[in-house]
Amino acid sequence: MLKRSLIFLVAGLAFHSLGMMNPVFSESNDFKKHLMTMTILYDNNPYNHRLKTAWGFSCLIEFERNTILFDTGGDGRTLLENMRILNKDTKTIKMILLSHIHGDHTGGLGSLLREKSNVKMYVPGSFPREFDRAAKVYGATVVRVNAPLEICTGFHSTGEMGDGMKEQSLLVSTPKGIILITGCAHPGIIEIIKKAKTIARKDIYMVIGGWHLSSAGEREIKGIIDAFLRMGIQKVGPCHCTGDLAMAMFKDAYGKNFIQAGVGKIIQIEGSM
Repeated sequence: MLKRSLIFLVAGLAFHSLGMMNPVFSESNDFKKHLMTMTILYDNNPYNHRLKTAWGFSCLIEFERNTILFDTGGDGRTLLENMRILNKDTKTIKMILLSHIHGDHTGGLGSLLREKSNVKMYVPGSFPREFDRAAKVYGATVVRVNAPLEICTGFHSTGEMGDGMKEQSLLVSTPKGIILITGCAHPGIIEIIKKAKTIARKDIYMVIGGWHLSSAGEREIKGIIDAFLRMGIQKVGPCHCTGDLAMAMFKDAYGKNFIQAGVGKIIQIEGSM
């Protein structure tokens, strides 16, 4: 799996190692005045039936001054075609954050960089050095993330987490509260939420993405749902590797606050939601 992932990764990225412990979570007036849109570009769960589903995950976050791509899905052709159908221009992407090294989250990178080269990329510090060297081919810049890091105003990485598969997640500050976006949650979704709360120093409003619960049983899933509720998570949008059983149980527990996530799902945040 690692070798296969490296093949995907060596499609694109300058060495720059940054990190900081528990930064103050700053907010921008952009989040108070402007609409923020999150669009799931790539997922194995259907939502917009004009789009192709495939195993993997990618989410585009757009607001007034910045467009950030979280993960690139499993293959470039599907990613770019879905973007074309959704009228999303690769040229607007300013930053890419890769959650972890697996090919279903990095596989679209090479195709994307051929269309948008001058981009800054944030990757877990454990990524292989081949990844950095390949960046120069496309003119992209790599920032290696170890500790929690402010990517830009209102956006933070959790920093690299996990004892096995290393992974980072993304925190987004909005008028409604903090949104946590995960790729696969290999370090454990509850552990990631706890880390996010420590970084943000406030409760998490919404959690979306893959939660790696496909093989979990009802008892384990119920315990995780109970923990979500105790921690004050108001809205949930599980997808990708969360699994059908877990998604069904979260839907039952959260009701109207459950977000049916899948490829093409658009989530908009403004002053009132």
